[in-house]
Amino acid sequence: MKISRIDHLGIGVESIDAVLPYFENVLGLKCYAIEEVADQKVKTAFLKVGEVKLELLEPTSPESAVAKWLEKGGKGVHHVAFAVEDGVAEALVEAEGKEIRLIDKTPRPGAEQMSIAFLHPKSTAGVLTELCEPQKKN
Repeated sequence: MKISRIDHLGIGVESIDAVLPYFENVLGLKCYAIEEVADQKVKTAFLKVGEVKLELLEPTSPESAVAKWLEKGGKGVHHVAFAVEDGVAEALVEAEGKEIRLIDKTPRPGAEQMSIAFLHPKSTAGVLTELCEPQKKN
């Protein structure tokens, strides 16, 4: 798999409204997009630091993976997302061939019109890893 860069760091939060003032007023970053990803049961807010984005993740349902992570005491960085140049589907095949446990067997839609898939932290040095690429236009 060819990783081109860190696309974003996902940060789990209980409330975007509660933490956004820290990122904007203290750190001087600007939130440029807020959107809901219904199938993942999260609301996201994006801020940019140089070429890397921060994605704040607020659960919209107690059943969301982020809500469960927060419930278990998760705070701070939830995942690291890497942009892949050779395609998310191809990267999943390669990762599985190297005995990496997959959360997603196929890419799915994510925020910012990205195709995404996650690798399980039990086989990725304890880091929930997201692979992403822009969705292909038909």
